[in-house]
Amino acid sequence: MGECLIKQVLVIGGGLAGLRAAIAAHDAGCDAAVLSKVYPIRSHSGAAQGGINAALANHPEGKDDSWERHAFDTIKGSDYLADQPRVEILTQEAPERVLEMEHWGTYFSRTPDGHIAQRPFGGAGFPRTCYAADRTGHHLLHTLWEQCLKRNITLYNEWLITCLVVHGGRVFGAISLHIPTGQLQAFGAHAIIIAGGGHGRIFAKSTNAYINTGSATAAAFRAGVPLEDMEFVQFHPTTLYGTNILITEGVRGEGGILVNAKGERFMERYASTVMELGPRDIVARGIQTEIDEGRGFKGKYGSYVHLDVHHLGADVIKTRLPGIRQIAMDFAGVDPIEAPIPIQPGQHYSMGGLACDENGQTPIEGLFAVGECSCVSVHGANRLGGNSLLETIIFGKRAGEQAANIAKNADKPGSESVLNDVLREQEADIKSLKARTKGERQITIRRRMQAEMTEKVGLFREEKSLTKTVEKLAQLKEEYKKVIIDNKGDAFNYDLMDALELGGMLELAEVTAQTALRRRECRGSHWRTDHPSRKDEEWMKHSLAFFNPEGPPRIEYEDVLITTYEPTVRKY
Repeated sequence: MGECLIKQVLVIGGGLAGLRAAIAAHDAGCDAAVLSKVYPIRSHSGAAQGGINAALANHPEGKDDSWERHAFDTIKGSDYLADQPRVEILTQEAPERVLEMEHWGTYFSRTPDGHIAQRPFGGAGFPRTCYAADRTGHHLLHTLWEQCLKRNITLYNEWLITCLVVHGGRVFGAISLHIPTGQLQAFGAHAIIIAGGGHGRIFAKSTNAYINTGSATAAAFRAGVPLEDMEFVQFHPTTLYGTNILITEGVRGEGGILVNAKGERFMERYASTVMELGPRDIVARGIQTEIDEGRGFKGKYGSYVHLDVHHLGADVIKTRLPGIRQIAMDFAGVDPIEAPIPIQPGQHYSMGGLACDENGQTPIEGLFAVGECSCVSVHGANRLGGNSLLETIIFGKRAGEQAANIAKNADKPGSESVLNDVLREQEADIKSLKARTKGERQITIRRRMQAEMTEKVGLFREEKSLTKTVEKLAQLKEEYKKVIIDNKGDAFNYDLMDALELGGMLELAEVTAQTALRRRECRGSHWRTDHPSRKDEEWMKHSLAFFNPEGPPRIEYEDVLITTYEPTVRKY
């Protein structure tokens, strides 16, 4: 145990949202530091491929685009569950933030006259997705990392948060495990920003990296921040068959088509006007329906359909989709210049997360959330592709500035004695875990959870299976209390890390299943086959789940913020 480290603003998470927040806090005059589970440029933000939305009107077919049209597309895409004032913030500030990234050095693809190039994306009325070939997240992440280095922002790499310390309604600090040494450390802070990313690894088939366990989300949930809209899980239509590596929506934006085993371009049955460029929830359900009804190709890992781009020609594929071509060749043995890519839907993103306002402020004083771990509620029931990268830099900046305002006006961070008391409790818990010899191994519990979520809380849901999943997860939570690990060491003990993170994963999975069971309607990504319609009169509301250490979470609801766009039938 080292001496308690004190920072004005501590950012937990080194992806796009976290780095942008740290830059904003620093530029507002605060001592900001980033605590990341991995080296920042290894964050999952770098896996984002297709692009970032902004109404720049650079595309020949997008000259009439505007932030208002971007807002409408986002709200319609959300199946009218997004909070409309916050969507307006997202879309109004988009051009300025994207141009800022360009000026900081992001290597965007270009139009012939030198402007930022834009491509069509699903659910968008105009081609407004700015891109850097098919490696957009990678380029944005490196740009922000460079800006952090330029500012000499402190980076604590390879630290796993184990808990937040909250006392008297305000956050005091965090306890974190130093992965290389296995030692716990207390961090005090005037303000803390949670930017830990998604939690897709609660599912077996996911585009998410192994690190996407939601450990920081779970820590804030346990500390008292409610989880909002967790039933809304995005399943990306096109993940590589067998591995579920992301195959960007940009492939379809460039003209890729979906074909079943009968040779049919089947999206006409599900989104006749926009075809493959429908919103992700509709396209994913269309693909899964083709598979479920026997029109998919058969394979070792289940059935799949084809994503065909060979008609685009070698030049377009090599120039605009080089990363996708490499992935297809390396992991499927297919060169998309010559043959179609085998794909199937897979878990991709969570629209839900830690409840917060338009500045990332949670109900706990001094604690903020931003990025995929948060729920500002700009995505509602279904996120449009290209809006997640945008969310990170829009609300990352706002959260960083607001955290800095609080930090600069705050008294001395909470008593170090409070932090050290929690630290000693955490040390005792880990010592007890390492000493345990009887129980279930963490990997066994994890795989059972992932299988349950994939099979019963997926694209199509119904009451009987959801009820069984809720019961199963409660059982797994009980088994977790006696979890055992094989590695008893300190340095780089990933068995210990996985065991610590598993507790939070089970809680996030339980909230997802519980809220899915209660929402008896179809809306966006949440599709109840036993309640096959949208029910605005009952369910135009957000779910809020509150942590209960004694059992299942407490679920409440609050109204959606509707200002300009009245909910209508959602057709494409």
